[in-house]
Amino acid sequence: MHHPVIVVGAGPSGLSAAIELAVCGIPTVLLDDNNTVSTGSRAICFAKRTLEIWDRLGCAAPMLEKGVVWQLGKVFFRDAQVYQFNLLPEGGHKMPAFINLQQYYVEEFLVDRVHELPAIDLRWKNRVTRVVQRGDVVALEIETPDGGYTLTCDWLIAADGANSPTRESLSVRSHGQEFHDQFLICDITMHADFPTERRFWFDPPFHPGHSVLLHRQPDNVWRVDFQIGADADAADALRIENIAPRIDAMLGERQWSLEWASTYTFRCRKLDRFVHGRVLFVGDAAHQVSPFGARGANGAVQGVENLIWKLVRVMRGGASPALLATYDDERQHGARENLLNSTRATDFISPKSTISRVFRDSALLLAKRYPFARALVNSGRLSVPCRYDDSALNTPDQDGFTPAARPGSACADAAITRHGRAGWLLESFGAGFVLLVAGIDVPDALRQVTDLTVLELGSDFIDANGDFARRYDLADGGVYLIRPDQHVAARWRRPHEADVLRAMRRALGFELENLV
Repeated sequence: MHHPVIVVGAGPSGLSAAIELAVCGIPTVLLDDNNTVSTGSRAICFAKRTLEIWDRLGCAAPMLEKGVVWQLGKVFFRDAQVYQFNLLPEGGHKMPAFINLQQYYVEEFLVDRVHELPAIDLRWKNRVTRVVQRGDVVALEIETPDGGYTLTCDWLIAADGANSPTRESLSVRSHGQEFHDQFLICDITMHADFPTERRFWFDPPFHPGHSVLLHRQPDNVWRVDFQIGADADAADALRIENIAPRIDAMLGERQWSLEWASTYTFRCRKLDRFVHGRVLFVGDAAHQVSPFGARGANGAVQGVENLIWKLVRVMRGGASPALLATYDDERQHGARENLLNSTRATDFISPKSTISRVFRDSALLLAKRYPFARALVNSGRLSVPCRYDDSALNTPDQDGFTPAARPGSACADAAITRHGRAGWLLESFGAGFVLLVAGIDVPDALRQVTDLTVLELGSDFIDANGDFARRYDLADGGVYLIRPDQHVAARWRRPHEADVLRAMRRALGFELENLV
């Protein structure tokens, strides 16, 4: 049979893509070669922006209920704390800075949401063995326990992981850097009164010469990452008689049990292009980063969000086909940003020479006394929303605004009152473009534009505590055009109707048609 969209891979990226397509009314077939969610906790740190995306898709509530909320991180060098940082020191946000939640729970909640959406046909134990493009049609050969069959589609979203069979089938190659340092990752169950925070040690007395990371998870599960070095025997490191001394040295006289353990090395690499005809790569199939900074899964979900609103509008004829090229442009920028941060973190955590270690240790010693040195310490720059400053979809900014919330930025949330009920700004956006208006008369014609919702301060919502006006610099009035992925497309103090329509046309890719 032929389908509009097929998604390969039911991990966080593929599940999120299928859900977003279904929310937009696009029927989707979702194929996975397994019949269960992930084993082991794998990714555990999910950032505020990712939670905002999943909230819009109707699946964040159980994650927040189950997850461990945190925003404080502490860095230690040898036997002393060097400094601490707060990832969300201000209030007025619906979502926390981060939650810790095992990936198998995240996938379970996403699958629950999939089952609520009849537009998604989820097929387990369907392994894609070959992908072929023929003009505007993509053909897939699929193996199942009951035999093989073929499907075709208009668009294929490849979310099939770091070893993507789709990528191999199309002879598409990733490029980047492979790191040989090894890490032992352990999930242990224990009752402990440690505070809920991220703890990172450089060269601690209980694991000298290496680094250790500790995170709390639900169900009294704790994640411990031990750096064990490039020369370690991975199979030997996984033996319980070798795991136990490491954990005992760290925890002292405390009862614990091992839930899951693995060793890993990692790569920082990406495809040169994420768009290959009618095949669109997302998640680990498109790019891989080190785990330091929680940029893998979080960057993947932000990439899915960037892609789907564009694909939906191209499929429906409401946008230029050139709009899909901006998925590649914007998310290549996001991938480069994540790769740069991940590579720098890895180099700081694992110095490659004696002099690099001297510089690293000197920075850590200085950071304890001098705030300026803390910016030099890198235990993983944690995931933040990607800002598309140079996107071709942005309308050039006007003078008179603060740099915050400039075009290309992800929208900040704010507490509001709407229809007499307390709520949040991002909740009111919906799935299309939004025109945020403060102190400006809105022409009736703009309220009739397809795919555009007008939200006017004072009539459509009330700024509950001033955060909205402050975060968007709207004390003196103004207008913001927001894209469907909740990024700013344009802003003005007093625009004409034609300015808004031109900016929306630009954000839909109609000025990029020479790229097709």
